[in-house]
Amino acid sequence: FKQNPLLGRKQFVLDVLHPGSGNVSKKDLATKLASMYKVHDSQCIQLFGFKTQFGGGRSSGFGLIYENLDKMNKFEPKYRLKRAGVGGEKVGAGRRAKKDTKNRRKKVRGKEKTKAAGGKK
Repeated sequence: FKQNPLLGRKQFVLDVLHPGSGNVSKKDLATKLASMYKVHDSQCIQLFGFKTQFGGGRSSGFGLIYENLDKMNKFEPKYRLKRAGVGGEKVGAGRRAKKDTKNRRKKVRGKEKTKAAGGKK
């Protein structure tokens, strides 16, 4: 372990031995770590960057155990929070939908542009 009090977490490299099985899910590892290190909430554990060694049977990755969810929300990148199911959901139209409305708008002139954009009706 490496204590990181400024970010309110413990950080470590995790080596997993799993002979005979393909890989171990991060959720299973998080629950196992929570019981081993007496973490009150397994959501405070972030596991990422796992690489399986050539030939299988052993994986190594990186882990973080945060003191509480507030610290995790403050310091963890947004994409990892979304991956863990803690971060906010996407808002607005997706990339393809934006492109489609833009191209529909290009085909009309004047006041029809707002109708093509699907704005106020």
